[in-house]
Parts: sequence; structure tokens; C-alpha cells
Amino acid sequence: MKIQSPKFKIDKIGLQKVGKGLLIGIGGLILTGLEQAIPFINVGEWNPIVLTINSVIVNALRKILVTY
Repeated sequence: MKIQSPKFKIDKIGLQKVGKGLLIGIGGLILTGLEQAIPFINVGEWNPIVLTINSVIVNALRKILVTY
């Protein structure tokens, strides 16, 4: 059975999920910044797409490295 937070309230589990999403987004942002620091990589107008892909990469690495 799926446990959900009451409407307009957030419980500890929901807050943890939001926190993980925030950390994944920040990880993607950091990875994008590192890519832009390398002189021969220029993503230009594709930056939002690259940021999204990097966030997916960070999430995949988290899934691979973290055991439950």
C-alpha cells in the first residue's frame, strides 16, 4: 500500500524525498558547471537539456551506489 502525506502537509518521508530531489538537482548543476569549466566543451543554448541529463546521471549513480 502506498503511503501518502495529507493534503497541504508534508511528513518526514515526503520531506526526505523532496530533499533527495533537491540534492540530485544540485548535483546536476555542479556537473554542468564542471563541464562548462572545461574549455573545449561548449553546450551553449543546450544548457537546460544538459542540466537535465546531468541530473538523471546523478540520480542513476545514486541508485547504483546506495544500498537500501
